[in-house]
Amino acid sequence: MNAHYYLAEHAVLKALETPAVYDSRRDELYELDEDAFIWLQACASTGGGDSRNADDAFVEYCLSEGLLTEEEVFTRRPAVIKSPAPSLRYLELQITDKCNLKCKHCYIGSPAGRELSVLNLKNLLEEFEVMQGLRLMITGGEPLMHSEFGEFNELLPHYAFRKILFTNGMLISRDIIQTLHVDEIQFSVDGMERGHDCLRGTGAFRRVIKAMETALESGMPVSVATMIHNENLSEFDEMKTLFISLGIKDWTVDAPSPAGNLKMNASLFVPPDKMGNLLGYGFGGGMHGSPEGFGCGFHLVSVLANGDICKCAFYSGMPAGNIRDGLSVAWARIRPVDLGSLRCAGLSCPVINECRGGCRYRASLIGKATGFGSASDTYGLACDFYKCHYYGIMNPGMKPE
Repeated sequence: MNAHYYLAEHAVLKALETPAVYDSRRDELYELDEDAFIWLQACASTGGGDSRNADDAFVEYCLSEGLLTEEEVFTRRPAVIKSPAPSLRYLELQITDKCNLKCKHCYIGSPAGRELSVLNLKNLLEEFEVMQGLRLMITGGEPLMHSEFGEFNELLPHYAFRKILFTNGMLISRDIIQTLHVDEIQFSVDGMERGHDCLRGTGAFRRVIKAMETALESGMPVSVATMIHNENLSEFDEMKTLFISLGIKDWTVDAPSPAGNLKMNASLFVPPDKMGNLLGYGFGGGMHGSPEGFGCGFHLVSVLANGDICKCAFYSGMPAGNIRDGLSVAWARIRPVDLGSLRCAGLSCPVINECRGGCRYRASLIGKATGFGSASDTYGLACDFYKCHYYGIMNPGMKPE
């Protein structure tokens, strides 16, 4: 018996390098062949897709994944327009650099009190959707400090990509959470009470944990980002136990770069050989990956609070353009990092495609300090020694020439 199916409200067709359907609710990307893509386009239309025109197993799979429904769906569907190559999937949007904390490791340093206007933010969201974007990361500073955050927040439901609010948690309350039009909140937690408060101030840990609990009780998906520093090295097992017990969906662990305030708090900096296996902590899905042969940030761009567009927020001194030029213009100027050009690839690194060269900004700083790189390297050709030590592949060949 034939039936008609409709694309679920949270499922969005994306014309990326490979046709795909994206579940913004679960943050899952499914690659499709042309026949499946065309049939799902029919499912996204008013009349729905006729089951007689699709493979039964494919229909059953889509139903099991929650991508299809037998009830007609009334929702705005964004245009499916072929994305640029490579596709821009992740937009890190620094809506303001204002903050209510003075963290000792903040890469921004001293905030200049800048913010993007709601009109500029709307234009960026429109262009990101046309470019087939998947995930919007709303950052600061503290994004809730934006003077017109409420107006910006009201724009968000109109766009078919996943929205994630990055916050220190100090302004989060039950009332705030109930007004947010985001799919996830990511909290910065940089240790247990001793380690976190060392960076962010007395009482900050208890407040952020309370904010996380409130978000979870409200049904909001919660993730956590942690930076390794000299005062939290012994706290990772305890953090892992805490985050699992709370029901955190993703935990990201990384090493900070000696930039911004961290340069003035050198005692917090942990050298690569002292970090041990801490980069192995964390859990969850993370990004949807990059093609083999290319480094981190293949599908990512950052827009800063002054309107500059950069490869990532660390490269504030090397903008590819400004919002006046448009997102697509700046994106076309950013060249992916070819792993074959990196110093570690030249040493026949056995894990280069797993490591993907680590953090290029961190590596560039290490390169300039050790002789591996030079000021002329666009994104640094040196090894990211943090990743080298994590994978346990340091060898006598990895030394400055």
